[in-house]
This record gives sequence, structure tokens and C-alpha cells, in this order.
Amino acid sequence: MPAYTSREQAVSVFSQLFEIMLEDDAFRAIVRDEALSVRFVHTEPDFELYVDAEGVRVDGPAAPTTLAIKMSCDTADALWNGRLLMPIAVATGRIRIKGSVARVIEFVPLLRPAFDRYPALAAAAGVPTSA
Repeated sequence: MPAYTSREQAVSVFSQLFEIMLEDDAFRAIVRDEALSVRFVHTEPDFELYVDAEGVRVDGPAAPTTLAIKMSCDTADALWNGRLLMPIAVATGRIRIKGSVARVIEFVPLLRPAFDRYPALAAAAGVPTSA
């Protein structure tokens, strides 16, 4: 059974996740100072999420971004719940990245608070928990 039953459910959880991240002064400062912008391309259900110092936008215009990260919503759920490690997901092709590998390496540790917050956000949205 897929983790997300609708596009609206997935958009709600992932946009909230990054809105919370951007409320953190340290995260926002790094994103701003490094001119970091990320386009998350989610599939099954399909939507795009753009994250930069200005905020979070869903299905915004296809603006150039520093990084583009593509994955299914099931893969995203496994990643954010800590059941899948980013290096393994990239090596196995479950996550595809366009952009500088060095930027990705810098970006992933910044997301630690998101890993902590995701399970509660997903549960509140009715996303089933997986073992």
C-alpha cells in the first residue's frame, strides 16, 4: 500500500516539513547565504516542491535551482522516517540528484531537524506507519 493516498496529502506533509525548516534561523541563514535552492520532484503522487530562502512553493514555475532531487513519495517517506539512508537511495537509483555532489553533502546534514519532525507530521496527516 502506498504511503500517500492523495496528492493533497503528500503536498501538505512535505510543504509543512520545509516550512518548519525555514522557520529555523540557522537553516534559513545557510540557505540564504549559500543561495541554495532545491527542487524536489515527487512522483506517485506527482508534484514539485521548490525550497529557497524565500519560502516553499508547490508546482511553481520551473526556475533554475541549485539542486534537483527526484524520488517517489514512498521513497521520501522511507528517507524521512530514517528507514532509508540517502547514500544508499542515491546509489540504488531510488533518488536521483542533479547538481553539485558537494552541495548535496552540505545540504543533507542541515536536514536533521526534518528527520525528527517528519514522523509526527506524517502521522497527523494519516500516513500509515511502516516498519
